[in-house]
Parts: sequence; C-alpha cells; structure tokens
Amino acid sequence: MRLDFIRGLYEPGGPYASVYLDTDRSSEGAADVVRRRWAHLRELLAAEGAPPEALDPIGELMLDPVWAVPGRAVFAREGEIALTEPLATRPRRQTARWSPLPHVVPLLAQRGEHVPHVEVLADRAGGDVAVVADGRRREMTVEVADPDRSLQKTGHGGWSQANFDREVEEGWRRNAVALAEVVEKEAHGIGAEVVVLAGDPKARALVTDYLAKDVLRRLTVAEHGSRAPGADLDHFRREVAGACRAWTERRCEELLNTYAAGNAVTGLAETARALRDRRVGAVLMHDDPSSTATMWIGPEPTQLSTDPAELTAWGVGEPVRERADAAIARAVAATDAELWFVDHIDSPDGIGALLRF
Repeated sequence: MRLDFIRGLYEPGGPYASVYLDTDRSSEGAADVVRRRWAHLRELLAAEGAPPEALDPIGELMLDPVWAVPGRAVFAREGEIALTEPLATRPRRQTARWSPLPHVVPLLAQRGEHVPHVEVLADRAGGDVAVVADGRRREMTVEVADPDRSLQKTGHGGWSQANFDREVEEGWRRNAVALAEVVEKEAHGIGAEVVVLAGDPKARALVTDYLAKDVLRRLTVAEHGSRAPGADLDHFRREVAGACRAWTERRCEELLNTYAAGNAVTGLAETARALRDRRVGAVLMHDDPSSTATMWIGPEPTQLSTDPAELTAWGVGEPVRERADAAIARAVAATDAELWFVDHIDSPDGIGALLRF
C-alpha cells in the first residue's frame, strides 16, 4: 500500500493525539456507551500530557451522532483534526496515544489495501461502470446504440427477419465496443489491478472480445450482477471484494518470494538504515497489534534508528524514543515506498524490506 494519503499528516509536526474508538450506535443506549468510552480515553490522553484544547475537537467529532459508523480513527495536533477516517468495523483495539508521531499503523492494517479497480455491469444496451481508486468512486453509464431501435430479436420479421437480426446484433456490437473502450481507458487511467465484469452473458462475451490484452489479464468475470431496475447487487459486491482480496493475497505472496530470493534486508535495524538511505521499495511488516517495539527518531522522516548514537552521528541533536511502527510508517510515506502487512515473514523483528537498488 502506498501512504501518500498520510504524508501531509507529518507536516509541520507533533505531538499528536491518536484515538481509535468504537463508535457503534446500533443498539439501545449505545450513545451513552460511546460517551463513556471517549471519557476514558480522554483521561488517558490527559495523563500523558495532552492539553484540553487538543482533545476538545476529537470529542466533538466522536460524539456527533451524524457520524454513525462502527469505529473511527482520529489524529489531532495543536487543537485541530489533522486526519480522520471512519472504520468499516469496530477498531481491533480501542487506543489513545499522545506522542511525537501519529499512531497510524492500526488504521493502515485495519483499512487494508485499497485495490484500484473497475466494476462493470453489462447488457446488450450498454453498461454501468464504476471506477474505484484512492478512496473515491466514480460511476457512469455507457450506451451508444439508437434507443429507438430494438435491441431484442423477435422472430416475427417475416422476409426481412435476417436484416432485422443483423441490425439488432450490430447494436449489441456497437454498445460492447463503446463499453470496452471506456473500461480500457478508465482501467489505464487509474492503474487498475482488477476489472470485474458481470451482467448478461452475451454482452459479457462481446465486451471481452474487444478488451485489450493487458486489461484481460486483470479481468474477473462475475456470475452475479445485473443492470435490471431493482436488481440485488449484494452478490456482485461480494464477488468484487473477493477479486480484490485475491489480488492482494497474490501480491503479498509475490513480495514474500522476492524477499526470500534476495535484494532485501531483514530486521528493524537494517530496514531503518535502508529507509534512511532511501533504498526501500517496499516494507513487509507482520501485522501484530500487540507489538510494543520502539526505536529512535529525529525531526526528519528518514532520521530513524535502533541506536540513538547512530542518529547523533548523523547530526540529530536529541533523538526521541518512539514506537517503531510509527517511525517506519513516516519514513515509508516520505520516501515513496510501499507498506505491506503480511501474516508471516522470516525475520526476528517481524519486518523486512525489498530494496530498489
């Protein structure tokens, strides 16, 4: 996963209040429960030195019933919300930290990889296309055949039936060509890793015939999904989610194989050095919510080390101890590297990195 979306979080600097709160309000009396949860976390932050003015905006956001989501992550500094994101499920751990760097890794791990993808529902009249990337979704409809002309074969055309059928099939073809062109353009535009095509079997086959080979390599044909008014799209959405999940699993496996083959570093100390030298293409981190590993940091994103003397030698006047995962995330975001959470990695620290050179 690329961390461009949190890069601005580190400017101009901390300290930060980082809060993960269960804000589910689906049951009776849940609003009072949320209020008590926030009160408890606020006390923890205050005990760590967070001033009231830094916490008030967080409380206003967390307790606002308009934002009725299962969970929320919030990062604030100098009395302002620097970043907030709703969680699709309750946070794995309710936590609150007042620290030099934002505690972003729980958000990144729970958020998961946002796979850029294109969703297509096709029929013989055209198709509906959804383009999903960078947390945003765009939707469009593609239809080019004359709507006044029939797109259905009737079998009642008499002596002109053959001509009528050819006109109908030409309408199907033109819609399929137009839809394929849009899908191809949008897939290239966002660098789509997955394209999911559903709908009428005949229309799916026609669209597939006109897709470029590189798009076909990313194509998954779904068994469920229809453009019909009122159609239930839950099965289709699950197939889209499954296709994206399968791509992520394949990508993780590829990265682990590359890591095992070489041109990589292992462990926290070596990963920090490689990040400091801007040599890292991707960091592989074991997803361990219980980790308490720490390291030393300076004011710049690439100033991180397991040894404070090493930072002092690099010109950092007063190295500060911080969570290792928070320091790694800041360095990854600043160096255009990627961060991938893996179930296992051959490293005593649960971390390693693939090198660019």
